[in-house]
Amino acid sequence: MNRVAFLVLVAGAISCVGVYLHGTSRDVVLDRFHALFYNSQTTWAKNDWLGITTLQNPNDVWITQEIIAEVRPDFIIETGTWHGGSAILWAMLLEQVNPDGRVITIDIDDNTAAAREFPIFPARVDFFHGSSTDPQIVEEIVRRVQGKTVLVILDSDHREGHVRRELELYAPLVSLGSYLIVQDTNVNGHPIRVDFGPGPMEALDDFLQSQESFEIDASRERLLFTLHPRGYLKRVR
Repeated sequence: MNRVAFLVLVAGAISCVGVYLHGTSRDVVLDRFHALFYNSQTTWAKNDWLGITTLQNPNDVWITQEIIAEVRPDFIIETGTWHGGSAILWAMLLEQVNPDGRVITIDIDDNTAAAREFPIFPARVDFFHGSSTDPQIVEEIVRRVQGKTVLVILDSDHREGHVRRELELYAPLVSLGSYLIVQDTNVNGHPIRVDFGPGPMEALDDFLQSQESFEIDASRERLLFTLHPRGYLKRVR
């Protein structure tokens, strides 16, 4: 092989690598990893916090931790408690940046027995047993957080109608400069579970069309892989 042919070959290889790492090919790689991670029974489905099942993606937990440290909320409102692992996780983080901060978590089922064994749960977590859209529950939460700095995390029923209603009820509680995190916007083909049906992403898109107070903060997806694409909403007005 002469020098010219060799240089052409090297240039071609570099070009192929560039295409692979950028643009569409980059997205394909991320989507394939996303599917592999999500569909595995040994990744997020096995995650726990202090021995309590906590169905969270570590990348998103890290980003949420950064948001908590920046915002220093007085209240974190979490819809969808599951076993309470994420509630005590948020409470432990919040304790470090706002010693008076509390987590309000809501679920139609009470599976929090193990979480309640940790002192931080009774000390810093308020559990509401019922639907996140129950008018009485919402009224009490509004009363508690009025005038406070609030961060909201939506992670309960992922059907579009339910998430859309949660957005209507809880978005007004989010403080200026704080965040509303819509979790699991990845379902219904974004990019996984194409048969899920309209879910958080569709609710989010509809919500954003009807208001000007929130903007998608794409910088919160800097770790490349997230289960909440376009789901980090910052209140800017």
